[in-house]
Amino acid sequence: MNWTAGYGRLSVAFTLAVMINIVAMVQEKSAFWVRFLVLLPLGLPLVTGLTLLVLPYAVKRRDAVRIGE
Repeated sequence: MNWTAGYGRLSVAFTLAVMINIVAMVQEKSAFWVRFLVLLPLGLPLVTGLTLLVLPYAVKRRDAVRIGE
């Protein structure tokens, strides 16, 4: 899968979540969970970003343990 297509789908999901959030906030009574709906599409970039941040350190540590054996 092309990585740009994945982020394109993610941006569409984020845009829809924002629109749903705006509609829900205009109404007087909105569900509590609707406010956090916008955060769901941001979960994937957060997890992948944290993985890419930690991965080099994990590889260095693993290699250091192997060399120490």
